[in-house]
Amino acid sequence: MEGAAHQKPGHSYRGERAVLASMHRKEEAFSGPFRDLLGIEIEVAEGLDTDAFGTFSGEIPRRFGMLETAIAKARQALERSDARLAIASEGSFGPHPQVPFLAAGIELAVLIDRERDLVIHESLIDDAPVYHHAEVDSRAALEPHLKRMRFPEHRLIVRPALGPGHPVFKGIDSEAGLCDALSRASAASLDGKAFVQTDMRAHMNPRRMATLRTLAERLASRAGCACPACAAPGFGPLRRETGLPCNDCGAPTLAIRHEVSGCLACRFEVRIIPADRPETASPALCPVCNP
Repeated sequence: MEGAAHQKPGHSYRGERAVLASMHRKEEAFSGPFRDLLGIEIEVAEGLDTDAFGTFSGEIPRRFGMLETAIAKARQALERSDARLAIASEGSFGPHPQVPFLAAGIELAVLIDRERDLVIHESLIDDAPVYHHAEVDSRAALEPHLKRMRFPEHRLIVRPALGPGHPVFKGIDSEAGLCDALSRASAASLDGKAFVQTDMRAHMNPRRMATLRTLAERLASRAGCACPACAAPGFGPLRRETGLPCNDCGAPTLAIRHEVSGCLACRFEVRIIPADRPETASPALCPVCNP
């Protein structure tokens, strides 16, 4: 089916509560959008160690992909609550997926509806995260990097650059704390250097917290969109499909032909043609004209 998706009434989360899997004050990002857009009140899961799923400092590696990890966090949060809904998020930072020489942050969040056995998820890419690291042998050598790290507004993590993984100093927000951590980490390192990185935990990185709020708005908006066919929540974008015909030879190209929105419950789908999409694509994107 082609056309525009329309919301169909039939569900409402107003008055519900959702349990949030977080140790790092992510309720500051999620509570407002979910209250304002859906009427959902958020409470933080009690006794849930989200660091067990992986840490940015590398002490505990993440064993699974982002979506699997976020779902696992949310399900554990549900186990600790009688709430119908659970929310969790997961972040990953490194080379930009389209421009590898730039840094990027990928953020993903899930909302699990226990009664419907439904997992609604959204993601986004932050093209300008406060994410940087350096190996240094002195405080002076670190100075050129601190502007990119936006210290002390954004906190730091310091550990030995080579050899033992400890000691690890997290949440550093003062000059005195930084100098002490550099001295102790360098002394423990086999090469006499300290590895310094931005602390990417949400409550230690204001840029990331702001990005999570944007993600929360997207997830709440999607959860409020009902399927035109069955009225289940979570109707929204699923994928983009290529194949726009070549302007020269008419063969399918790598250009986007349409976007597909769909339902996570009944699998109903709608193909949506972007309003500004041209009728044909450049031969530069054609495997026949430009093999």
